[in-house]
Order: sequence, then C-alpha cells, then structure tokens
Amino acid sequence: MPELSQIQKTFRTAMAHLPAAVNIVTTDGPHGRLGLTVSAVCSVTDSPPTVLVCVNQSSAAHDIFSSNGEVCINVLSGDHEELARHFAGMTKVPMAERFGWDIWEEDAGPVPVLRDALVKIVGRISDRTIQGSHSVYFVEVDRVDVRDELDGLIYFNRGFHRIGAAPKPLPV
Repeated sequence: MPELSQIQKTFRTAMAHLPAAVNIVTTDGPHGRLGLTVSAVCSVTDSPPTVLVCVNQSSAAHDIFSSNGEVCINVLSGDHEELARHFAGMTKVPMAERFGWDIWEEDAGPVPVLRDALVKIVGRISDRTIQGSHSVYFVEVDRVDVRDELDGLIYFNRGFHRIGAAPKPLPV
C-alpha cells in the first residue's frame, strides 16, 4: 500500500471526527451470504426512497454485494457494539457462524434482517458509481421498519458510542 499524503492523513482524522450511525449491511444470494459493518450509509431521496452505501472495492464483500444485488441495511442499536465488532472482522468469528446465531428474522425474504435492529432497510442495488477506492451503491428501498424506543450506536473518533434516543416532545 502506498504511503498516504499529508492531506489524506488529515482527511482520515477529520472523518474520524464525523459521527456516523453504525450499520451491518447484509446480502444473500447465488454469490454468497455475508454482512459487513459500515458507517458510510446516507439518505439520497424519498422519491423513490433511496439510500447510498459505500463499500471499498478491495473488500472481499464488494463483488458479492454487486452480484447479489439485494441488501438489508441494519442500523444498530446501542446494545449492538459487540455485533458491530464481529461484522467488522475485529473478532475473527467466521461469517457462517455469525449467521448461525438466533438474531435473524425468520422468513424475512431474500436477505438477512437483524431481528432487533433500530432500523431495517431492505432494498435492491439500482445503480453504482465508482469514486476512488470505493463503490457507491444506490439502494432503492422496498421495506423499512423503525423502532423508536431504542438507543443508537455511532462511530466517532475511532470508537463505538451509545447515543440516547431523543426525548419525546411535550404536548402543547
């Protein structure tokens, strides 16, 4: 790997200070079943409902996501730090074992859906663009489930942090 320039190093430090939701993006299909912890997920539009997901092209997951074409973006709750570490590859737990745990919805459809995720977004990759080292996948949404009562999990300053749910507004 080539040495990083000063601007690249500073950029990486700056991006580490950009709090982001922690997600496990999953897929299943003829090219395999896998999941990957990512923070690069963003809303694009609600007409049609579309999100983007960025995946490094050098990742073994990259071609499997592209080939399967369907994904679930599981937005993690505050209780899911250990799960985020597993799917980030930090714990060396084999992928098959991760999907053997009793944490997945039964009969969820074509992709693994985390039963107690804060948000579940299921959709199809409708487009892809390449930007530098990453592919930006545009995912058209087919299903969304939200659980308002849970805390969230963010990645900030190279660490996971629980963030409390916003208080409900008082009636006026």
